[in-house]
Amino acid sequence: MPILSNISFRRAIGILFVVLAILAGGTWITVRLTTDHLIDTDATANARDWAKFIAANVTDLEQIANGEQPSSASLAFFVATRKAGQVYRYLIFNREGYSQLVSDRDRIAPVDLSEFNAAAARAGQLGLPVVDIKSGSGSTQPAHFAEAYVPVMVGGRPVAVVAAFVDETEQRANYFYDFMVAAISLCLLTGAAFGIPAVAWYYRTKEKQQADRRIRFLAHHDALTGLANRARLIERLDGVLAVQSSLGGQIAVHFIDIDHFKEVNDSLGHDGGDFLLNTIGQRLSALTRMEDLVARLGGDEFVVVQTAINSKTEAEEFAQRIASILREPMYFREQEIKTNVTIGVALAPSDGKTSERLLKSADLALYCGKAAGRNCIRFFTPEMDEALRARLMLEKLLREAVALNRFELHYQPMYEISGNKLIGFEALVRLPGPDGALIPPTTFIPIAEELRLIDRIGQWVLREACQTAKTWPSNLTVAVNLSPAEFESGAIVESVAGALKDTGLDAHRLELEITETLLLGNNEKTMIDLKRLKAMGISIVMDDFGTGYSSLSYLWKFPFDKIKIDRSFMESFEKSGGNVETVVKSIIALGREMHMRVTVEGVETLDQVDFLNDADADQVQGFYFGKPVSASAVSADILADFRKSLSTKPPPHAKPQIVARTSSG
Repeated sequence: MPILSNISFRRAIGILFVVLAILAGGTWITVRLTTDHLIDTDATANARDWAKFIAANVTDLEQIANGEQPSSASLAFFVATRKAGQVYRYLIFNREGYSQLVSDRDRIAPVDLSEFNAAAARAGQLGLPVVDIKSGSGSTQPAHFAEAYVPVMVGGRPVAVVAAFVDETEQRANYFYDFMVAAISLCLLTGAAFGIPAVAWYYRTKEKQQADRRIRFLAHHDALTGLANRARLIERLDGVLAVQSSLGGQIAVHFIDIDHFKEVNDSLGHDGGDFLLNTIGQRLSALTRMEDLVARLGGDEFVVVQTAINSKTEAEEFAQRIASILREPMYFREQEIKTNVTIGVALAPSDGKTSERLLKSADLALYCGKAAGRNCIRFFTPEMDEALRARLMLEKLLREAVALNRFELHYQPMYEISGNKLIGFEALVRLPGPDGALIPPTTFIPIAEELRLIDRIGQWVLREACQTAKTWPSNLTVAVNLSPAEFESGAIVESVAGALKDTGLDAHRLELEITETLLLGNNEKTMIDLKRLKAMGISIVMDDFGTGYSSLSYLWKFPFDKIKIDRSFMESFEKSGGNVETVVKSIIALGREMHMRVTVEGVETLDQVDFLNDADADQVQGFYFGKPVSASAVSADILADFRKSLSTKPPPHAKPQIVARTSSG
């Protein structure tokens, strides 16, 4: 298409030049013809004027034409007029065309030998002027002059013919100059009339060609980085696979995802994010060979097609080089950016014989790498297909459960270890599977967070837990876990306040459990929200205490009402050789000093209960005291039985009867 456009443009320019050349040539000819016509007209007019002038002043003109000598008056007239400017010579002929008298700048005299002049004879016969334009051939003649033979009419008949030689050199030059100026102006105007649109058309054509090239480029390339886009990637990959099938060898598709790219956009803005994407594209292009291909699929996902490899080891070494070069620091406006990447790799033909299948395999490997914690390289395995199907099924199940409120809440009892007193329940969300089995939150909550459904799930859990707790005795509390994503929405305080208002639950009966993940950024807005919740009378609990890197630092940053020691401590209780006991006792003592209650999770054996009694723990929770059960199992009758058991004051190590009845539910 561009070649045809260039040919058409050159042809148009050639036609324009031909038209202008024809116009210039035609103008030149027109000027010459017009000038000659005007000279002819001017000479004729001058000759007629002279003829009239002579006829009026030479009384014996007819006699002179008949060969007689001019009178003294006529000679005097001729002498006076022979040096008149424009007519530098004239002859008097008889009406048959024979010369009788000559007058020029040198002499005035009758001719010695009368000569016949055909032009004079024709003028005498026709009674009309005869004019001939000539160019001078010597020094005695002007450069341009006209011979005008004009009959002198007396009584309607010619009596003589006056031949006036009119010097038209200056007049011709004036006419020619004027017409040339006019012609050049006309040519310029015509050229401008054609040229300006032609130039405009030329630039418009160039702009259109550039726009067309840009459109064709963008149809196959990423607008930000200039790398190939998905359409171009599939096109090239199809071609490489076709060649590979005939030549043998392997192809590696490296699917690359930037870990935590959103944090770069949040901290440095979209300019910083664009800089990072461009830099990564440049580094990948510099790392690859001419026969390889680098593409950006959108967002923070890149693909590198490595051709003509011989083994999986070669692909793995290349993936390691990609990860290494992308880890090198980048500097945006003097601020350092460090990134890690997760890479999924698929090999052809073993992992796919078409571009779609190969990209899907690499994407599955990438997904498994991200699920494993990111910052790693994963090669595709057939088992990943089954994992993908399970993931898609779970996503579908989650969306349906959110839309139709298909979640269930189970409640695990919490006890004061002193006196085995039931103090409340922790609400734990469950997702019913297609077969009726309950899917635990550790399986579906991370996916719900990725799908941005956790806000809606959290709102349902909070409202449902408050509604259920409202039916319990007023001394029992309910604990609800909050996700960091719920705070990101910015409406957590209003959501909690709305749930309490709608259900009528007293604020002091609600405990909100958070993990240190929420506080990692020391977000001022998060701290403000927590303080507002606490001011409402709600208890704020630090959950999973002891598993993070800096849990202790949060105890003085925010006045928690309770800390919950993570279940992992009790799971390692028998195997730690007493180390767990030391740490747990230290945490309980720390909580006591900071006026925070301490709950120990994961209590499952009598030995653990004895230890926690001796360690002076406040509260306990675990299978020993009861497994999570549905809301219907936590009934008024069971709670009434528990109130009766309080009056019997069972020994500290006795397992409460309510537990057995609750567990059976």
